[in-house]
Amino acid sequence: MEVPILKQGAVLIATFQAALSDADLNHLRRGLVQQVVKHRSRGVIVDVTAMDVMDSFASRTLREIAHMIRLRGAETVIVGIQPEVAFAMVQLGLTLEGVATALDLEEGLAYLIQKFKSVE
Repeated sequence: MEVPILKQGAVLIATFQAALSDADLNHLRRGLVQQVVKHRSRGVIVDVTAMDVMDSFASRTLREIAHMIRLRGAETVIVGIQPEVAFAMVQLGLTLEGVATALDLEEGLAYLIQKFKSVE
């Protein structure tokens, strides 16, 4: 399943429409990093609101995406983690350590805008 990546100014927004296979997550990882380079993006928001399950591969891949994008000079925010998913992740010891998270897209954008201002 293809994850749409939208460009909003200096920010890319990738929105999961449903749970993704491991192959889809790997494709997203490559695609997002390439898009950051192509558009010289300063921030990326990954919206996982539609995900009702997050396994260890998905959480590790999201963490890797954020770290790769940071190495390209941009910031990543994961938004929309459902309460049940957060609960299960904690119970399973899955973390997004070192990755910014926000409640929703609006808060994610506000976080990035604040980050951009602190850099200028």
